[in-house]
Amino acid sequence: MAPGFMSFLRGVLGGGERPPEAAAAESATEYKGFSIVPAPRRESSGWLTAGTISKAFPDGAKEHKFIRADTYSNRDDAVAFCITKAKQIIDEQGDRMFAPSSR
Repeated sequence: MAPGFMSFLRGVLGGGERPPEAAAAESATEYKGFSIVPAPRRESSGWLTAGTISKAFPDGAKEHKFIRADTYSNRDDAVAFCITKAKQIIDEQGDRMFAPSSR
């Protein structure tokens, strides 16, 4: 059978590679009124960039989770990049990141 098809079957049937390992979330970093919580995940290729950006609003807190394809060989580098990436998202999108998507 084709290698791609076998990978698909392993994914559907639960065989093959181990699922990503979620690491304990780091403590929050405050930036421009937002709270950034890095949460890199362990994958077979390294530590995946992931985290949460949140902000308190009068009608309650809102949260935006992000995952990027960037991977790092050690957790500390991944945490540092999570914070950098979250700051970039905040600078580019601000409160718009919490708007409902039009998809």
